[in-house]
This record gives sequence, C-alpha cells and structure tokens, in this order.
Amino acid sequence: MTFSDDTARALTLRALTAQTDGRVPGLAAGVARAGALEWFGGIGTIDLATPGDTPDADTQYPVASNSKTFTAVVVMALRDEGRLDLDDTVEQHLSDSSHARVTVRQLLSHSSGMQREPVGDVFDTMVMPSREELLAGWSGAERVGRPHHRWHYSNLAYAVLGEIIQRLDGCTWEESVRRRILDPLGMTRTGTAPSGRQAKGYYVPPFADVPVEEPVFDAAAMDPAGGLRSTATDMARWGGFVADPVDEVLSPDTLEEMCQPQVMADAVGWTSAWGLGFQLVRHEGRTWVGHTGGWPGSITGVFTERSSATTGLILMNKSSPVPPATAAIELGTIAIEREPVVPEPWEPGTAVPEELVPLLGHWYSEGTHFVLSVRRGTLEARIAGQPKEQPASVFEPDGTDRYRTVSGREAGELLRVQRDAKGEVSHFNWATYRFTREPLAFGAWL
Repeated sequence: MTFSDDTARALTLRALTAQTDGRVPGLAAGVARAGALEWFGGIGTIDLATPGDTPDADTQYPVASNSKTFTAVVVMALRDEGRLDLDDTVEQHLSDSSHARVTVRQLLSHSSGMQREPVGDVFDTMVMPSREELLAGWSGAERVGRPHHRWHYSNLAYAVLGEIIQRLDGCTWEESVRRRILDPLGMTRTGTAPSGRQAKGYYVPPFADVPVEEPVFDAAAMDPAGGLRSTATDMARWGGFVADPVDEVLSPDTLEEMCQPQVMADAVGWTSAWGLGFQLVRHEGRTWVGHTGGWPGSITGVFTERSSATTGLILMNKSSPVPPATAAIELGTIAIEREPVVPEPWEPGTAVPEELVPLLGHWYSEGTHFVLSVRRGTLEARIAGQPKEQPASVFEPDGTDRYRTVSGREAGELLRVQRDAKGEVSHFNWATYRFTREPLAFGAWL
C-alpha cells in the first residue's frame, strides 16, 4: 500500500517542521510498514557544496547509537545458543576485568552503574580507543552508581559487549553483525565504512545560520556502541524485523523478551524505559520500540510500533537538531491514525477440544470476573470487560488437567483443574488462586 495524498502532506509537514525548527541542512524522514517504506521525504541537501543534492532513501547517515540495538540482538542470539547467560559477569568473559559482578543484563539495560564513556576524554581528543585501549580502560573506569539503582546510559558498556561478542564468535563485531543480521535481512547499505551517497555532517551555530563541517573520525572499538552507518531503506527493514523477527536472526520470543522494561529511564513522567538493548517509549497510548543515535554531524531516531509494524524514522545531518525520538514517533503516529492497519478478518475455528469444554464460560476469583474461551483450539482467559487491545492469557497443555500460561496475565504460571468425586470439574487453581463458578469470599469453601 501507499499512503493517501492527505497523509503524505501531513507527514511532509511534520518533516518540514523538524527540518526548519532544527535548522537541519539535509533531513531524511520515512514511515515504513512491515519493513518497507510507504512514505519518504528528503529535505535540503546532503552537501552544502551541492545545494540541490536532496537526501534520498539510499543516502547513508551515521546512525550512531542505533548500533546498540544490533549489538543487543547478537548478544541475545548468543544467549539463545547457550554461549552466554544474561547474568554472566564481565569477568567470566574478560578475565582481566577488575570490576566484579557487572552483568551482561546490566550492560544491555544501562543499569550497571558504569561510567558513560571510555576513559581518556575521547570527545575532547576526538580519538576513540583501540581494542587494547578499551580493555585497559575498562578496568580503570569508574562505577559511578550502584547496579540497578537507576538508569545511567553507557557507551562504554556496549563497547564491552562488543568485545564479548568478538571473543565468543571468533570474528570482529562487524563481521558478526553482518553474518547474523545484515546479510539475512538484506541490509546491504549498512556497515561501519562510508559508502555510496553520504550525508556530510554539520554544526549550525546558535547565533548564526552558516553551518560548519563536523570532523570525520573512526569509532574504532566503540563501533558496537555507535559505529554503524545506514540508510532510510535499510533502517526501515530493521524496523520490520523489530516488529516481526525472523527465526534465522532471532527467535520472536527472544525479541519480545528484549522489549520488556528492565529499568525506567524517565523516572518523572514514566514515558521512557529501557529493555534489553531497546528504548521503550509510551506516546499517546502506544509503545514504541527503538533507539536514537548521536554522532558529530548526525542525529537519528528509528522507532517501531510493533502491533501495527509501523516504523517512523528520521535522519538529520546536524549535531543538535530537534529531539529525534519525538520526531520519529510523531511521524509514525500520523501514519497509524490516518492510515490504520486493516485487521485480519475473524476466522471460525474447526473444533473445540473435548477436555476444554468444562472450562469455558464465567469464573470468579478474588471477586473478579473472568471469562475462559477457546480460539482456534487454544484456551484463553480474560477479565470480563478487559479492553480488547490488552492481550488474553493463553494456555498450552502441560499434562493431565494442567495448563501452562504461555503469554498474557500470569505468564509462566500453572492452571490446575480440580475435579469432584464424580470426576466433574469443580474449580481450578491458577497461580494457586481458586477459581469458582460463583463469586465467593476467601475461604467460603472451607
């Protein structure tokens, strides 16, 4: 599908607002569905020496910290392969580490308390550490906060995750990312080396309108934290993967795990949290999953609303434009509200398993009314009147008269069917709580 002219105008207006408010020399904005760009807008120029050279969907920008989401996916793939555990400590993989009990999970979620940048004032010298310098500096870095005490962003943490990847995969971080992610997803314009059409980076002084070129330098050992360059087309593909992962790259269950909040980043408004590598933003009742990126001369944002597989993205060749997360998410929101995804039609089931029939209908626990039903042969439970956008609890058989909650409320807990002397279902226990056909006070059955 392509968006209507009215929607395209609204998206263009929002992109223009970002470009003018942010005074961006060359802005690329897009909205994708299921990994394919449905709308793209390029404004300005990628190089002031050629004013008419407008960004297109194949223009490469440094996407900076969006690289962290790729690093995180590789870490989780290694976990799924049994080669590391999220609660492994750094010293289990880097034996010369002097920081005890810093875990992989803490590094992924920015809850380790480690300092933000590698030692050496790298953004003062504009020289990023080599692999050897990074490892030496890690042991000399400060742990500026207690683990899990609060969210504290750390590029150093992701550089160390990249080193762990290299040691486990036996290749460079980029080779691992390319083999595991970029090649399977067809992201041919993504990598650490500049290639093809590129946006030149600028700084625009606050009291003048004449841009200044930003320096170009290598991220070196900081590549896993921010070294990738990419295009709107490729980052749209990445958003499609975030919405609907392919097993070749990562299990959908594992991607879902990555989207569970680990720590609240916005402790005041509770609008932004961090999962395992992904930023989670609540905006107008929806959750957006993605990341921002900042590098001298390039600020980017790529966020996906997973239920609609809608990705909003913005790439800007200026050091300090408008907030990229807000711009990307608002682009995606315009698309969702003006061009909603058509839901799949309801389809009738073919059979209700005989053993589930006695469980269907109305049940009560703690005074709360629940409804159990079957969809496509699978048992589900909802609180009566639960908003339809909230997922049901879904069960799978786990032995005779036993069902395991595989998603939704009480995920992981058992539902155990109880029978009377006649062998008929009298009640059931779910997460140990008793469910009865009539609302009862606690202990009324005693």
